Formats: sequence, structure tokens, C-alpha cells
Amino acid sequence: MSGGLLRHLAYNLTSRCFTTVSRPLAPPFSSRFFPNPKPRHLSRPNSLAAANISTASSDPPTPSAEPNEPFASPFLSVQIRCQKHVADILSEALLCFGASSTSIDEEDDNDGKDEICIDSIFPEGEDVKTCISRAADSISLKEMPSYEVKMGEQFDWITKTQESFHPVEVTEGLWIVPEWRIPPDAQATNITLNPGLAFGTGEHATTKLCLLLLRRLIKGRELFLDYGTGSGILAIAAVKFGAALSVGIDIDPQAITSARQNAALNSIGPEKMQLHLLPSKTSSSSRGPCGGGEDRSSSGVESILETNKYDVVIANILLNPLLDLADHIVSYAKPGAVVGLSGIISEQLPHIIERYSQLLEDVSITEMDDWACVHGTKKQNLSES
Repeated sequence: MSGGLLRHLAYNLTSRCFTTVSRPLAPPFSSRFFPNPKPRHLSRPNSLAAANISTASSDPPTPSAEPNEPFASPFLSVQIRCQKHVADILSEALLCFGASSTSIDEEDDNDGKDEICIDSIFPEGEDVKTCISRAADSISLKEMPSYEVKMGEQFDWITKTQESFHPVEVTEGLWIVPEWRIPPDAQATNITLNPGLAFGTGEHATTKLCLLLLRRLIKGRELFLDYGTGSGILAIAAVKFGAALSVGIDIDPQAITSARQNAALNSIGPEKMQLHLLPSKTSSSSRGPCGGGEDRSSSGVESILETNKYDVVIANILLNPLLDLADHIVSYAKPGAVVGLSGIISEQLPHIIERYSQLLEDVSITEMDDWACVHGTKKQNLSES
């Protein structure tokens, strides 16, 4: 899932990417990064790398420093109290509206109370009250959560983040391995990642569901499109599974930078994996409120991405973007090709099924930890886009 696509839609689709379409919310969701952590932790991509990213040129940017170079910064430590059943989705919303990272203490979750504490970090000088208010509004909370702000000391962001990530076995013979860790099984299919720049570490249920789907679908020589590529994890996996070409697209320059670095870590060149920074169609400004790239609508990038071309298309984003962009997502798939959709909680499935039943047939659902992945084949009689 792309952090850039997510943040952009949070602002430019009137924050609907975080607004659930039914109440009450589902039981606490899985953490973005950890299946069973203490605490659960989420990181905002540009908290680690934005200072090193330039978006001035029309080409995807390159960090001015190596990924492992320490990046220290003062910060605000903010403790936010909220009801347990909204803690996870509020954590994600906070990342959209200014938080650099959030974590939820599992031990606090077991104290028998209806409330839980979200420990969050904001950059020094951030308007914390406004950020929390916007995040709460975006998920339709009726009351502003209570919070306490303290000044934190400088620390090494990247080192702290690296300490949190460990190799993850998605399924037998398939591992996601942080760049600084040794693969537990050298004979397995190992996807090496540096997750510091964009979302997609392989530990979240939605990413696992997509990886398992890809492993079943890729038999050899397929053309694959990763819609909202983030760290590039799905695009990399498709190549390792045998795809002839893997294409990742995103509207966030940081995501493209991260995906390119991760492709290099896995010795995958541009002949096998292409990455495209798309223009932001829903914003007329040259730079989005979350630091998105300039509008490149005249760059011709989209003309490279042919519709009705790909054998497999996967979009691992969130409910409302999936609904709003349904025709655009499916347009890239060949008639009869498989389209996979994830980033949705199980209770949202009826809305996805209703929307995509117009476009797909033979629809199937897989679920993991209250999250779901939907896939089906593109209808043969759809008019070409």
C-alpha cells in the first residue's frame, strides 16, 4: 500500500479514505507492521526521508544520503486517549494528518478499560491539536480525543525504526527480510526490503494476502501492475515468482524512490521492473499538502501505461480509493485477467463486492485478521477505456 497515495487521497477526496461506511467499526484491526507486537507501531514515510527528498525535477527523486545514514530530529511526544475499537484506524489517520509515528501498547489493551493510549510522535512545531482534530473528523469521531504533549529528545529515526523490523515468513518458503538482517532460510524466496521510505513491509495482513494471491497467480511470463506500489514489495515479489515484467505506479516520489532502492537490493533491473510516478489528478497545486510531487499530467507517463494490457493487477490501498478508482484500476487489466483488491476490513466487503461486480466475475474473497482481499477476473464485455 502506498503511503503517498493514501495521504494524497486523505486530503483530496475530502478525507474519505479513512471514513468507514458503516458503524460500529470492526474489532481492533491488525497493526500495519506487526502481527503480534508489543507495542503495535506505525511509521509515516516522510518522517524518515522527507528531508533528503527533492521533488523539483520531473524525474523520480533520489535521496541525497544513503538509507542507513542517521537522521536525528527533535520531536513532540503525544499521548492520545481513545476508545479501543477505533485505536487502529485513528492511528492511521494520525499518520495522514501530521504524525511521524504511532504505537499502541498491547498491555494497556488488556487492562479491562474501554479506552487505550496511542503514543505518537509529531515533528517539532507541528500543530498537534489541528492534526488530531482532522484525524478524528476523518474517521467520524463525535468527540475530540484527549491528549498530552511533551517535548522529546533527539534520537536516530532510522536506527530506531530498523530495530523494530525483523524477517517475516509470509508462508513456507517465502520471507520478507529487512536489508540489515540475515535471511533465516537462504534457500527460500527472500524479498529484501529497506522499509524506511514507504509503506509495505510484508508484515501487515493486507500485504500478506496480496503476496499469497500473487504466488498462486504468477506461473511465468505474466505482465503485472502494482497500483499504488509503496515500497515496491508486490512488484518485486511478482518478478521473483516469475513475471516477465512488473510495473509499479504511485503518486508519491518517496514511494518511487523506495521501490527503486528495494528493486536494486533484490538485483532487479528496469528490464524486469518499471516504476512510474503518476501525476496527481485530483489536485491542481504543484505540491500536495502532504509533500506530494508536482503535477506531471503533461509528462506522458500515463501513455506508457497501456490499458487492457496486464495479466494481473493488484491495488492494495483502502476502501474509498478502491471504490472511487474502480474503473481506472480495472482498465489496466486484459479481459479475463485477474484483478486483486486489498486494504479493506472484512465488514467493508459488501461495498467492494457491489462496486466491482459490475467489472469482475468469479469473485473470491480471502481474509486474515479482520482484513480482506478480493479478486476476480475482468469481464470480457467491458468497453475499452
